[in-house]
Amino acid sequence: MKKTVLVTGASRGIGKAAALAFARKGYDLIITCREDKEALSETASAIRELKKGYCRAFAGNLGNPDDVRRLFGEIAVTFGGADIVVNNAGISYTGLITDMTDEQWNEIVACDLSSVFYCSRAAVPYMVRQKEGRIINVSSIWGDNGGSCEVAYSAVKSGVNGLTRALAKELAPSGIQVNAAAFGAIDTTMNARLSPEERSALEEEIPMGRFGSPEEAARLIVGLAEAPDYMTGQIVTMDGGWLV
Repeated sequence: MKKTVLVTGASRGIGKAAALAFARKGYDLIITCREDKEALSETASAIRELKKGYCRAFAGNLGNPDDVRRLFGEIAVTFGGADIVVNNAGISYTGLITDMTDEQWNEIVACDLSSVFYCSRAAVPYMVRQKEGRIINVSSIWGDNGGSCEVAYSAVKSGVNGLTRALAKELAPSGIQVNAAAFGAIDTTMNARLSPEERSALEEEIPMGRFGSPEEAARLIVGLAEAPDYMTGQIVTMDGGWLV
C-alpha cells in the first residue's frame, strides 16, 4: 500500500525540498505551513504536476495543539493516518539573550519544539495500530553544540534531540522508528539574513567550502524514512564537516 507522509513547514526550504523528494518516489503527501499559504500552494502544485501521488495542503499553527488536532482530523479522514511524519517546521532567532523578548522566546519554543511534541503525540496512535511508522525530526548542529547569539534556537533544538532519543526508546517495542537529521548551514531563507561578508566567512569555516542545498537535506530525510528498521534514536548530522 502507498505510504502517506506529513511534512510540516513545507512552503519553502528543506520542507519543500523534502515534500518534492517524497512525491517523486510516489508517496502521498500532506504538507503544512503557518502563514505563507501562497508558497504552500506553489509546493502543492509542483507535487501534483509530478502526477505520482495525492497531495493535500494545510495551513495552521502547529505550536497550537488545537490546530494539530484539526490537522490530524483531516489526515484521518483523507488517509487514515500518517505513516511517516517529518517535523520540519521551525523558525530561528539570532541575537543576544538580553535582547530577546518573552514573546519571541515563547514563539520559538512553540514553533520549533512544541510542534514536534504535538505532531508526534497525534501521529503515534495510528502508527501503534499499524505496528510501524517513522518520525523524523529536523534538528540542527546547535542542538548538541550550542551557538553563540543563538541561545533560544540551540535550546529548542537540544530539546528536539532529547525528545527524539526518548521517544525512540518508548516506541521501539511498537515497531516505530524515531530519528533526527541535524543540519549545519543549509542554503535556505533562514540564512538569507547573512550579509555577503558573513556568508563568505562562514563558508571558510566549513571544510567543504559551501552551504548545503535543501535538496541534499531532503535526500537525508528520505533516507531516514527508508532506513533499516533497526535504526532508531539517532541524531544524524550533515554539516559539510563543519564540526568534525
